[in-house]
Amino acid sequence: MDTTPSADVTAGFWMERALELAALGRSTTSPNPMVGAVVLDAHGTLVGEGFHRGAGQPHGEVLALQQAGARAQGGTLYVTLEPCCHYGRTPPCTEAILVAGVGHVVVAMADPDPRVAGGGLERLRQAGLRVTQGIGEAQARVLNQAFVHRVGHGRPWGVLKWAASVDGRIAAKTGDSQWISGAPARRWVHQLRAQCDAVIVGTGTVQVDNPLLTSRGQRQPEPLRVVLSRRLHLPRQARLWDQTMASTMVFHSPDANPAPAAHLEQQGVECVALEPCSPRAVLKHLAQRGCNTVLWECGPTLAAAAVQEGCVQEVAAVQAPKLLGGLEAFTPLGDLGITTMAQSLGLGKSRLERCGSDLIWRFHLDSPTAMA
Repeated sequence: MDTTPSADVTAGFWMERALELAALGRSTTSPNPMVGAVVLDAHGTLVGEGFHRGAGQPHGEVLALQQAGARAQGGTLYVTLEPCCHYGRTPPCTEAILVAGVGHVVVAMADPDPRVAGGGLERLRQAGLRVTQGIGEAQARVLNQAFVHRVGHGRPWGVLKWAASVDGRIAAKTGDSQWISGAPARRWVHQLRAQCDAVIVGTGTVQVDNPLLTSRGQRQPEPLRVVLSRRLHLPRQARLWDQTMASTMVFHSPDANPAPAAHLEQQGVECVALEPCSPRAVLKHLAQRGCNTVLWECGPTLAAAAVQEGCVQEVAAVQAPKLLGGLEAFTPLGDLGITTMAQSLGLGKSRLERCGSDLIWRFHLDSPTAMA
C-alpha cells in the first residue's frame, strides 16, 4: 500500500482507486451494489482500503475504516456510494463512520435505494462532517448500472448475447451452429456469464443445443440457469437438470402439463408458474430474488420478445469472419414488428474488441422501455 502520495494527488485520484477496489467485488455482491473505499489520515496519507465482497459481509467503507483504525481520526473517507443509514444484514455504515471520527467524507454518487436515497449523507452532515458529493459520479454509475436499473425499474439489467456470421446468421438452415465463433470468443462468453446473476434460455435452445450455461468455474456459485418454457415441452434428460454444478429454474404457464414439472422437481429443478409467463414477469421474479444482471442466451423468438418488453438494455454480439448465406438461415432476432427504418431501434455507447479471429460488439439500447 503506497502511504506517501505526492502533494498534487487529487480527490479524483483517490476516488479512482476506490472505484478500482469496488470493481473487485464484481460477480459477488448481488443484490447489493459494488462499493469501494479509501481512508486518508489527517495528513493525507493512505491508511485504509476496502471493498464489499458480498451480501451479509461488511461494506467497503467499514473494512477501510477497520484497517485504518485510530489513524482515521480527523481524516478523509472516499467511498464510491453513499453510506447506508439503515439496519439490514449489517449495521448502518454512517454510524461506523461517526465512531471512526473522520472529518470529511467524499462520495461518488447517492444510493438510489429508497431506504437510503440521501439519508446517509444527511445523517453525516447533521453530525457535523464535511460531505462532498459527485467526485467520480459518472464512473460510479457505470460500475453499478445494473444495481441502479434494478432499483429504479424493478427488474435486472438485461444483456442479450449472440454469435453470428458476418452476414448475420447464428446457424445454418439445418440448425447447425457449432461452432460459429472461435475458442477465444467462447471463453469470453464464460467470463460474461460470470458477471451475470442468471442466464436465460427458452425451450428451443434446451431442445437443440442441450447447453450447460455455466461460467466453467469462473464464478462461485455459478449463475442461476433459467429456462422460460410456457408449455413445458422440454426433454426429460438435459444437462441443465443436473443440479450438482449449478442451480436451474424453469418458468412456465399455470395451465402447463404438471407432469414435466413434477419430473423436473424430482431432479431438484425449481419450477415456477407465472401468469403471464413473459420475459418481463420472469425478470420481476428474478429481481425479487436479488438478481442485478441477467444474460439472455436464447433463440430469436424469445430474444425478440425480451427486446419488445424492455428486458434488454445491452447487446453483446460476437461477429465471426464467416459467411453462411441462405434466406432460411437463422438470424439472432425474431420479428420485432418493424416495417420502416424510422422504427428501427437505435444502439449507442458502442465498444468493439477483437477476440481471437472474432469481433465482439457491445452496445446499449437507446430505448430501455418496452416497445409496446
